[in-house]
Amino acid sequence: MTDEHRAAVLGSPVTHSLSPVIHNAGYAAAGLTGWSYGRHDVTEEALPGFLGGLGESWAGLSLTMPLKEAGLDVADEASPAALAIGAANTLVLRDGRRFAENTDAPGIVDALLDSGMEKANTVAILGAGGTARAALAAAVDLGAAEIIAYARRPEALAELEGVAERLGANRFTGASWTQAPACSAADLVISTVPKGVADDLTVSWGAGTTLFDVLYDPWPTPLARGAQEAGCLVVDGLALLLAQAVRQFELFTGVGAPVEAMRTALRAAAYGR
Repeated sequence: MTDEHRAAVLGSPVTHSLSPVIHNAGYAAAGLTGWSYGRHDVTEEALPGFLGGLGESWAGLSLTMPLKEAGLDVADEASPAALAIGAANTLVLRDGRRFAENTDAPGIVDALLDSGMEKANTVAILGAGGTARAALAAAVDLGAAEIIAYARRPEALAELEGVAERLGANRFTGASWTQAPACSAADLVISTVPKGVADDLTVSWGAGTTLFDVLYDPWPTPLARGAQEAGCLVVDGLALLLAQAVRQFELFTGVGAPVEAMRTALRAAAYGR
């Protein structure tokens, strides 16, 4: 391809984002000349104006905090999954229309499948924010018979309960953060809390539990280190960053993603390897 095609990640702050590394490596490996991916610091209030100034060369946008809920408001159409979750991390721009999608939820599933986990009967989620919503959808896709979320804010748990109902979760329970050490009883623990929140959490890990910690800097987190020392399978946040980007890449370009080239570039940028 020789025509110009543009994509970018939007958020505030966004200077730390590794998404350009992943997508641009994919364009190069796939031979997509004329494609470029950048980053723009955009607040929720500025999003409509930014979108209104985009030309026909724009193919798609990745949305990070605080724009994931606002992404649904500015879309002409949204996938059932994005609507059920109540958040979109992707806007596909085509023929003058904006299509909202959520690739975080299937990205969590893809990353777990890649690690060898195909099913989880019980899932514990740490946190109740936007990423927790995606984790809840992933737990449903993995066939979880029981899902429990631990969070600091009761109102956030109430919102998550509404998401569980829309997703058709079999059994969802919200619990206070003080009960979070009990998460180790689950087959799969997905930690979605910001840096530092789970550092002082004392968990008696069992080797049969898998921990998916969506953080990756610094790595390992204290939570992940404890799980590793107990012999648990631990999946880091770079796995999610890659998996959701792979799906975005294919939505934007219509081309199969060169996953290994994208993975190599991401790992080199994040960890120097």
